[in-house]
This record gives sequence, C-alpha cells and structure tokens, in this order.
Amino acid sequence: RVYLDNITAIGPRTVGSPENEVLAVNYLLEQIRAIEKESTDAHKISVDIQRPTGSFSIDFLGGFTSYYANITNVVVKLEPRNGAEHAVLSNCHFDSVPNTPGASDDAVSCAVMLEILNTLSKSSEPLQHAVIFLFNGAEENILQASHGFITQHEWAKSIRAFINLEAAGVGGKELVFQTGPENPWLVQAYVVAAKHPFASVVAQEIFQSGIIPADTDFRIYRDFGNVPGIDLAFIENGYIYHTEYDTSDRILTDSIQRAGDNILAILKYLATSEKLANSFEYRHGNVVFFDVLGLFVLAYPARVGTIMNYMTAAVAFLYLSKKQLQPKTRVVHNLKELFTAFGLTLLSWVCALVTVLVVAVFISVIGRSLSWYTHFYVSVFLYGTAAAAKLILVHTLAKKFFYKNVNEQYLGDTFFDASLMIWSLALAMITLMGLCSAFICTLWVAFPLITKLMIHKEFSQKGATMKFVMMYMLGMFVPYLYMMYLSWTVFEMFTPIMGRSGSEILPDAVLAGFIVVATVILSSYFINFIYLIKSTKTTLLTLTTVCVVTLILVCSGTFFPYSSDAANPKPKRVFLQHTSRRFHDLGGNVVKSDSGIWINGFDYNGISHITSHVPEINDTIRTPCEEQAPFCGLPWILPVHFMFRLVKNWYLPAPEIFPRSPIHFKVLSKELMPWNSVRLSFEVSGPSHMSLYVRPREGSTLSTWSLGDGVPVPSLGGDYFVFYSHGLQATPWHFWVELTAPEKHSDGIVSLAIAAHYFFGEDQKSPQLYALLERFPNWTFSSGWSCTYDLFVF
Repeated sequence: RVYLDNITAIGPRTVGSPENEVLAVNYLLEQIRAIEKESTDAHKISVDIQRPTGSFSIDFLGGFTSYYANITNVVVKLEPRNGAEHAVLSNCHFDSVPNTPGASDDAVSCAVMLEILNTLSKSSEPLQHAVIFLFNGAEENILQASHGFITQHEWAKSIRAFINLEAAGVGGKELVFQTGPENPWLVQAYVVAAKHPFASVVAQEIFQSGIIPADTDFRIYRDFGNVPGIDLAFIENGYIYHTEYDTSDRILTDSIQRAGDNILAILKYLATSEKLANSFEYRHGNVVFFDVLGLFVLAYPARVGTIMNYMTAAVAFLYLSKKQLQPKTRVVHNLKELFTAFGLTLLSWVCALVTVLVVAVFISVIGRSLSWYTHFYVSVFLYGTAAAAKLILVHTLAKKFFYKNVNEQYLGDTFFDASLMIWSLALAMITLMGLCSAFICTLWVAFPLITKLMIHKEFSQKGATMKFVMMYMLGMFVPYLYMMYLSWTVFEMFTPIMGRSGSEILPDAVLAGFIVVATVILSSYFINFIYLIKSTKTTLLTLTTVCVVTLILVCSGTFFPYSSDAANPKPKRVFLQHTSRRFHDLGGNVVKSDSGIWINGFDYNGISHITSHVPEINDTIRTPCEEQAPFCGLPWILPVHFMFRLVKNWYLPAPEIFPRSPIHFKVLSKELMPWNSVRLSFEVSGPSHMSLYVRPREGSTLSTWSLGDGVPVPSLGGDYFVFYSHGLQATPWHFWVELTAPEKHSDGIVSLAIAAHYFFGEDQKSPQLYALLERFPNWTFSSGWSCTYDLFVF
C-alpha cells in the first residue's frame, strides 16, 4: 500500500515526462536499493537501467508501426549466489496514460512486485532459477518498453516463462485471461500454486478474438521473444480505467493482498520448478481451464477435452436416436415432431434476438443510448424481459394453435429433447472449431441428460409436480450456477468497455445481444415447462409490463447514462486536442491553415449530453474530412479512426497555438534508386509523442522504409501510421521511405504528415483549452492536450 501511494503521488507518468523518466525511476531505484540492503546471503540482486531505441510493426488497432527512442526500463534480477542459467520474468509498467494517476494501471502491480522482491530476497532458501522483475516505463505507448527489453536486453535470453500484471479495471480479483501459447505446464503451475484462483479459457478466447480494443505486453513476449506466459488483469470497475479517478484509495487492501499472495506463490513455484529449465520439452498442447466459483481451478489437456466432448455428444445422439426409433411404427412421426420442436426453438431464439435488437436500435436512434451504463439493472429490465417475453410468446402461440390437442407431457418431453439436440450439435461444432470453450456445451449436455435419465418416469406423469420440479432444478444446478457466474464476469468486463468503444458501434445492440444470448442459454431447458403448465398469461403480462414501463422511462430520459458520484463515478470520456494545422503544396507553400479544438466523444452518444453545458459544441461544427490528406488530415494519436465517424467528432475554431518547443521537420535527401524508386530521408525533432502519417499518391507505392522490419504495414483504409515516442535526451529521429513511382508524377509521389502531441509541461494546455475544460460537466472525464499538424507533398 505504501509503495502504491508513493508511486501515484508522483502524478500522471507519461512517457518522456520528468515524472516518468526521473521521479518514478528514482523512487523505484531507492526502494530496490533498500530491499537489496536487507536481503539475505542466499541471494544476489542485480539492477540495470535500460534505455532502448527500436522499432516494430503490430497488427493491433488495424495495424501500425511503432518507433521509440531512449525510453526507460528498470530491471532487477534476483538469483542464487552462484548464478542461474534460466529465469522467470515478472512484468509491470510504471508509466500511465496522460492526465491519470494510473493506480490500477499499473502502479499497483509494480507495488506488488516490489513487495514480492522484498519477500523473496529475505528468504534464507535460495531459488533454483533467477526471477527477473521488469518495471517497464513505456507500456501505454503501445507496448514499446517490453519490446525494447525482450529484443535487446542481455538478460532476456535466459527467460523461459513470464507473468504479466495488467489492468482493465480498478481492483477486485485479478483474472487469468491469457496463457501460453501452448505450454500447458504453465496453467498447471497456476492451478497448483495460486491461492485465490480466478481464471477462464473463455476469457482467453474472447480476448484473443480481438473484439476487446486492448492489448498487453503478453503479445510482445509471445511474438518477439517466443516466450510463453500468464497474463493477469484486474477487471472490476472498468468504468474508471484510464481516467483521473484511477486513484490508490479506490484499490482495496484485500485486493492488493490477494494479488500478492497469488503472484508470489506462482513465481516461487516457477523459480523452483524443474520444468522451467526444460520448458522446451513441455511446450506442446493447449489446456481447458476454468475456476469453480473462485475456489479452485479445473484444468485438463485440450485433447482430453476433445475426446470428452465428442463422447458426451455421441452419448446424447445415441440417447436421442434410440428414443426416436421406439416404437418402430412411429419413427417418422417421432422424427417429424423432434425436428419441428427443434425448428420452433430456433425460431423463438431468432424472434427474441430480432425483437430485442429492434428495441436497441430504436433506443439508439432516439438518442437514449447507454441508459443502462450507470444503472445496469435497466438493461435487464428492458432487454432481458423483452427476450424472455418473446421466447414465451412464441411457444405459447405454438402450444395454442399448432399443438392444439397434443398431450402436454409428450410436448414437454419433445422440447427437452430438442434443446438437448441443439446443445449436442453446438458441442460437436465448437469442438470441431478447436475452441476450448466447448466445455460449457459439455455441461449443458451432460447434466441435463443425466437429469433426464434419472427422472424419466416423472417426465411421463401428468403436470409439473413439485417433486419433479425440485429434482429437475437440482439436476440443472451445476450448469446454471456456472453459467450465471460466467455471465457475471462477462458483463463486468464488457459493460464498461461500451463507454470507450467509439462511435461506430451501437453499445445498446451489443449489450442487448449479450443479454439475449444469456437469456437463451439460461432458458433453453425451461422451454418445455411452457408446454407443461396450464397458462403463461401472468408471466407474459408481468414481463411485458416491466419491459414497457422501462422503455417509457428510458425514452423519457429518466436514466442518465453517466455519474459523478464520488464513491462510484461512471464518467463520459471526451478527448480534446487544441490543434494548429498547416497544409503545404509540392513547392512547400502553405495553401491552407486553421486552428481549433478537435473534440472526440469516446462513446456512441458523441456530445449530445454536453451541448447544453457548452452550447458552442454543437452539430454545426462537425469535423470536415480533408480528402487529399492521410487519415482525413486529423492528428490522431493512434490509428483509431475506424472507431469514430466524422459526423461524431467536432472542430471548434480557436486561436493558433505556438508551442515553446516546436517540431522541426527537415528533408535530408532525395535519392533515385534502382527499379524506378525514390528514397526520401528525413530528420524530425519535437516533443515526446509524435505521429507520422503516409499516403502514396496515385500510381505510387510505398515499397520499403527504415522502420520496423522494413516492410510497411498499412492501417485500415490503406494509409500508413507510425507512432513515435522518446524519453529524455533523445537525438533527432532519422528515417527514410522508399517509393516506386510512375515516370510522370507532376503532382508528387507521396503525402506525408507529422503531428506533434504535447502531453505534459507548459505546452500541454492552451488558455483556451483550459477554459473549455473547466466548463465541462463533472460527470465527464475530459482529457486535453495541444498538438500541431503539418502536411507535406513530395
């Protein structure tokens, strides 16, 4: 707790700032030296300050290239007195995004690592392998410091596994959401060692699908170091992740203690494991893993899971086949009834999804999106009740008009079998796709089937007796309990993400879709009860009333999306950049210039709720796209343009800014190369953060450059994006681009723009930007900085 408080007391720690490069580094070194003095003779502690320079390309955020110069890593190696050949790495980052104290992301992890270093160093027992603690100083700059370490540091060669400590929320449990690749022994290490487990292969497959707009150092160690590892992150209260509210007082001591217990135990286990030294021998195979209510973790090889899944599906199909074939005289009739029930069940699911999505789109169109953002129960009352009502309505109508004189017990039995058939097919298909998450389907096939076989006599008795209902519920207890536990985790992760997912995605449609899926899964084995009970009128009326009343309240604006509640804020995120732009022609003349405050709301609502507080920010100042310029001539700090529509960002005219440390951009040379190519060399010096945007003119091709591995990686849309950052005392940035050009290119061969971003210091905020930020309501987190933008044609 003391370490955490002291790190966050430094303030925002943006790469390149004195707070990050000097104050935070000095504090870490002071604590490490104090720990070294107290360590026992069983250990040797080595400390190194690394300041790497490098470049790489990454396919995150649509693809871009990163260049870093003189950034900072603080590296500590704890090893036995006589040294160690192999090592396990523990990684945190002490930098933060601008304008935030970064307590959970990721100061708390660095505090935990300091305490673990302290504990291990005081032990009288030497470790078998070394433990390397990397306090990396540039993770928020899209994973730069970890790349500098794993590709350039001499200790990196000894690393056989790593643990990465991250955050997507503030406190709570730390979730294992990535492991591997392969190397099942690492999951086993977590299973054996972790005292308070919280892990899910479902989270891993969701994260690695790319649908969450985030990435961690795990990717760098995996892709550039070829090292396997475990990725953990705090996921609770993601509403204040990357905001000014991410303060140390919001992280409970219990949460820090829990993380420390887990990570210390895992590191000790790995540092004394024979498998770490011979990890190459144990590298093959994936693992199915999931915790059971946080009590323990079940883990087994994926190949065993595949066999179990197919066997479970086969037993279910065998049961269904045998049932349909008896008596032989009714085989055709039985199959017809089963497939009719199968079709009706799927139809009810589709109807529920369509109905709920129509409501979600309607809510979005009338400007009431995210009404549930502060009040999650609203989404359940609105979309959950609509989904459940639609499911019940479809089957009630089928029972009344399609199955008019059919035996109720027979219908209940048939619809149970239809649900079992759907889950068995889903199990076989998901297993065939190679997804470890298929274990969920196994639960939804095995337990209902066992329940059915145990109470098959009660199924044939008239009416849903209390004994039958109790036995049925007991049999379904395990899959229902696990599914509700998993659903809670998924909603806890995804709901806050909807507040920072950009203006392209309809958050109501996404959340409504999740709620429909949860409703469909949880109701799949209760559809048969609709056919067993006499009437669903009361249930339908209640669900419909709740849905309609909630809809009316949402439409009237009763539920405001955001909250400034001091104890539990849920702010709207807004980015403001005071920008001065200059557009140059082929001769170097300025043909256009302007200045304004460029405003981006980070969610679907844009600035609709802000206009009443700041009237000049309205729909008359929407940002125009400069078609001839890469990325519409706008100073994106990252290539997230695909997440934001231009109709949902604004450009408020403002006076020109004159940074005290302006950017210097110089053409060093133009060379004709073989194969009709032209090489342009440049020199740039400026603030710690700059963005380079490149668009070859018509007929030209960007063939190679001095960045990354030499192969240019285009972003979504075809333009090229380079993210640049530097620490202290960096030399000017030199780079070249090579283009293949047509013989006639009177209008130039390439448009190249450079933006300079001032995230700290005297140039960060102009008086106009300060004044505007002061007027924003207290339920917003408005992050502002100044930047310049220059476009050139060569």
